[in-house]
Formats: sequence, C-alpha cells, structure tokens
Amino acid sequence: MCVAGTEVALILHRGGPYAWLTACFPVVGLVYVMTGLVAWARRPGSRLGLLLVVAGGFALLPEVAAVDAPVPVAVGMIVGTVILAVIVQLLLSFPTGRLHTTAERVVVLAGYFVCLPLQVPRYLFAADSPLNVANRPDLDAAGLHVQRIAGAIVVLATAALLIERMRRARPEQRRVLVPLSVYGIFALLVVPVSSALEHSVFDGDPVQRTILQLVSLGLVPLVFVVAASRGGFDRTSDLAELGVWLGSDEGGRPELRTALATTLGDPSVQVLFRVQGEEALVDDRGIPVVVAARANGRGTVDVELGGRAVGAIAYDAMLVDRPEEIREAGRIVAIALDRQRLTVELRASRARIAATADGERRRIARDLHDGLQARLVLLAVQAAGRGDQATLRAGIQSAIEELRELVNGVMPAQLTERGLAAAIEDLRDRLPMPIELHVAGLEQRLRLDVESAAYFVLSEAISNALKHAGPAALTVSLERTRDQLVLAVADDGAGGARAGGGIRGMVDRVEALGGELHVDSVPGSGTRVRAVIPCAS
Repeated sequence: MCVAGTEVALILHRGGPYAWLTACFPVVGLVYVMTGLVAWARRPGSRLGLLLVVAGGFALLPEVAAVDAPVPVAVGMIVGTVILAVIVQLLLSFPTGRLHTTAERVVVLAGYFVCLPLQVPRYLFAADSPLNVANRPDLDAAGLHVQRIAGAIVVLATAALLIERMRRARPEQRRVLVPLSVYGIFALLVVPVSSALEHSVFDGDPVQRTILQLVSLGLVPLVFVVAASRGGFDRTSDLAELGVWLGSDEGGRPELRTALATTLGDPSVQVLFRVQGEEALVDDRGIPVVVAARANGRGTVDVELGGRAVGAIAYDAMLVDRPEEIREAGRIVAIALDRQRLTVELRASRARIAATADGERRRIARDLHDGLQARLVLLAVQAAGRGDQATLRAGIQSAIEELRELVNGVMPAQLTERGLAAAIEDLRDRLPMPIELHVAGLEQRLRLDVESAAYFVLSEAISNALKHAGPAALTVSLERTRDQLVLAVADDGAGGARAGGGIRGMVDRVEALGGELHVDSVPGSGTRVRAVIPCAS
C-alpha cells in the first residue's frame, strides 16, 4: 500500500496530460495484492493467493519509472508485461495454484519466455530506453512482431488446456470455470490487441486504450477471488486445527466430515468406512458407496489405524491436488474415524437384525397361512362332511408334523429341552449327507442366548456349505473352554464364499454377544467358518 501510494504521488507530482490515468496503474497493482492476501487467508494451502500477490508486485514494478531515474525506468521496461504470464499461470493452476500436467508447465514457461526474453529487443533497440545499445527501430518492430505471434500461440494453448479442463470438470465446477476462463483469455488478449489496433480502432487515442487495459486487468483478481468463493472452493484451515478439533468437547464440536471439509477446503469430502460383512466402503448410514475413479476428478486415500484399514477419505482431486495432505489428515483423525466406524457398524448390524426378524416373521406367517391353515381348513370341511375317519386322522397327524417342523425352525425343541450338543446331534441326523461332529466341554448347559446363537450360526454355516460348496466332506466342532465357546464348520467344497446376507447374519448374532466370526474361503480349497463366543457365567 505504501509503494502504491508513493508511486501515485510521484506520478501526480511529475504531472503531464495523462498523469491521472498513469496513476491508476499502481492502484491496479494494489488490487492484486489485497485480493491475493484475502485469497491466501481463506486457503493457506493454495498458492492462488501468493500468485495474485506476485502479479500485483509485477503490476507495481513498471510504475517505479515514475521516479524518472535510469534504473527504475529500466526495471519497468524489463518486467512490464510479466503480469500477463502470471495471469496464464493463474488460469492454468486454479484453484490450488499448482500446475498438474507437463503441458500446463510448458505453456506457463512459454508465457514467461514471451514476457521476459522476447521483451529484450524492446528495451535494447528502443530510442527512449535507458538500456538502449543501438537505435534500431527496425529490430524493435521485428521483436515486437515476434513477441505478439508467440504470445498469441501461448494464449491459444492456454485456451485449449482450459477447454479440456472444463470438459472433465463436474457440472457445478464448470459453471465457475467457464466464465473465469473466458474472462481470463479476454484479459490476456486485451493488452496486445488493443495496442496493435490503437490507430485503427481508437483513432490513436491512448486514453481509451489505456482505460480498457486498466479495467480488464484490474478485474482479473476480483474474478478469481469470486470464482474461488463460489464454486465449492471453500476456505481451508491448517491441519493443526484438526488436532484442536480432536481435543475439543465431543458434544459441541462439528462432525468429522465437516471438520475435514473445512480443513481441506473441499465441501464434497466423503468419510467412508470399512465394516465387517461388506466388501465395499460404506457411508455413515451403512450404505455401500462406489467411489469414482481419479480420472473422473475424485481421489481416495485409505485411513489406517495400527496397520488396519478402518476407512477412507474421498475428495475432489481438483480442489486438493496433494494426496499426502489427505493422508496426514487421515492419520490425525484415524481414532475418531474408527470410533465412528464402530457406530456405523453397530447401526448397520441393528438394522440387519431387525430386517432378519421381520423376514422371519413374514416367513412364519406365510408358512402358517399356506401350509397349516390350509390343511386345517380342509380337515374342517372333511369333518363337516363326515369323511373317512382314517383320512381325518392322517390329515391331523400330518398337520401336527408340519406344526412341529415349523416350531423347530423357530426354536428347536431339542435345543430348549436338552441343550446345544443334543440339538446339533439332532441336526446332524437330519442332514442329507454324513458329517464329522466333534463336541467337547458341553457337559453343562450354557446360557440360552449363547446356545441359540451358536445353534443358528452352525446351522447357517452347514446350510451354506451344502447349498453352495458341493462338499464331499463336512466337519463340525464345538468346544467350550473356561469362558468361551469355539465353533467351527469346515468343508472341502468349491470355496470362494462371498459376503452375503447369510454371513452378515452370522456375524451379527456373534457380535451381539461380544464374539468374533471369521470366514476363510479360498477358491478351490474349501471354506472354514470359525466363531468365538464369550460364555462365562
């Protein structure tokens, strides 16, 4: 601000017919610096603000020529057009301030080459230059011609890269990138084109040309800051603030996703979890999520705790171009993410248990309606017609057997009356193929909830093996130690079992009692289901 004020004072003091117009150039430079500082404060991790400040510096430097000394005038002539190269870099690096591809880097370097090395003939051969080595207007004009052609090529290349970026951008980002890119290209063209057309369009009037250039360049930083504020390019915080978030009162702090979105400056951040029974990542509602590939503008970084994957952070690769920043954020919040994962897992487990219970109730109602009820209605009709007594007795006996099977499916009589070992032996005797059964330590009864869970886990595992694996041999073992019950079902079938409703149901039953269930199933090598259930009295 002091530099700009000094330049304005010197320009006005020196006077001249267009002093008021020349004094506007330092003001434009000040606009760049101030908007750059605002952008820097909003997104410390982005270089966009720094680039705007640098552009403002290059806008201020040419006006040091107002000192009317050889050195300041020379500096002003050397860097007079560098602001255009900075605008190219701003356009190609928006919104992070970093260049992502080799093509972008080449175009930006070409822009600085046009504004610096190709500027040399202008100040070496211009008659009014303090760096003049020869008064050669022909070389000055030739250098200007080459500089304009090279500049046009850079602008076209910049436009091509911006069009490709807009094509790959998401719709909400495209709504911001299109006007920003169009205006940026317009601002790049205004300076050289208006200078070249000064006599044909502006009748040699420098005032109109200069005002057009001032307004066009002066609006550039404002357009960038507005774009960064609109298109989901939110304010960022330092990663250290995540540590403050972790240490704050849990009841009053924002949710994890909000904290990450604020810190990373990406409102589209997703916190995903790895839960048992699901191969895909799930969201906070337990719903599986398919994460878009990086080619579609999304990136994903796994979050680990103690070498174990507990979740992932999905982010917009356009807004956050450094995966290591996401990984560091993941390391900071890993414990909080794992705690939330357990909550998601519990919520999903409860939902599955409720759905399973509803399904069982529907099955029982259907079996009663379609089977037993229909049979009893038929018997009532036969009794009313005084049908054959033997047929009636057979029908009643069949209805009793059907009712017994139905009750056995809900809660086996052997399990409630004689315990787990007897119920499993009864199940074995009713199977279509012989199985090898090992029982140890079950001389005394277990708690009813443990026996029920163990029975249904074993029956589900056996049923899955018979239906899907096609085994030649099946082994079932139950062993009770002092404070836990170990169950195992192993077969030599096809293997390759995938997590489905049956496996999730077994996991839910076991985890509801504080136990663990693991499934090892290598294709071609059979399947082994092992569960450990606490059973201390």
